[in-house]
Amino acid sequence: MVNLPTHTPSGHSTGTLPSGDVTLFYRRFGKPGATPLVIVHGLSYFSYDWIDIATALAHDREVVALDLRGFGESTWSPSGDYGLRTFAQDIQALLDHLGWQQAILVGHSMGGRICLCTAAWFPERVAALVCVDFAPDVAAAGRANVARRIGNQPDRFESVDHALAYHGYPIDLSLDAPMRRRFTQFLKPVDDGFVLKRDLHFRNGFRETLATGKSQPINVDLWALLAGLEIQVLFLRGTTSDMFAPETLEKVRAANPRVRAEELEGSHDLAGDNPEGLTEAVQQFIRTPV
Repeated sequence: MVNLPTHTPSGHSTGTLPSGDVTLFYRRFGKPGATPLVIVHGLSYFSYDWIDIATALAHDREVVALDLRGFGESTWSPSGDYGLRTFAQDIQALLDHLGWQQAILVGHSMGGRICLCTAAWFPERVAALVCVDFAPDVAAAGRANVARRIGNQPDRFESVDHALAYHGYPIDLSLDAPMRRRFTQFLKPVDDGFVLKRDLHFRNGFRETLATGKSQPINVDLWALLAGLEIQVLFLRGTTSDMFAPETLEKVRAANPRVRAEELEGSHDLAGDNPEGLTEAVQQFIRTPV
């Protein structure tokens, strides 16, 4: 059963829909107008991180920020079904639920990979694509950092302070500090502490990588998918990103004549570091109707 949207204090509505063996949660912004837009977060993020940017992008259209299966307020897959095909089908299910024939997809990091696959496998549903600090080749340093941070994640955190400290943030942040509020949203209270709202399936995969020294294969030729796209595509790289190597920019541009690739000041977390620049770059890209 689909829950009817409920309005939130921040001015957007929320809703859920069934897809396969999970229930997906989304945040909805704006009013019908230009081609609608779907935002898909990365591996260490969730829809909450995109509220301000989604609000800004929704001035002339509807925008939805999705919690991927296994993340945020979406449920975890009881069968551990987190394949790229399944993620892409979830986005198609979201579009069907919203009654949108097409949408512009904006994906950050892992979300960029999912959106690229969705655009390739369901081309009739995707009007344009924005990949935020994602490229088919992930830089080795960033891959190793992610494996260590997520692979060593404990099953639970004793407190919000414990979670902040583990992720490299000071524990003396005030109650209204944005990062403390963010972690309060991304943690679920349990009897003996807090659990991160991300299925431990992902932690366990990186734990295996740390133990074996071998990355989990994705079994998809992402470069071939990019080469075959017939829509306009924008790649954005953070200037200090450890996930998207600077030399990969030219490789991305050469992969498909419809691709634009640009750099923005900031790290891998462009939405957190440079929300104004990211919003402006996306707005400029979608300003021409698609």
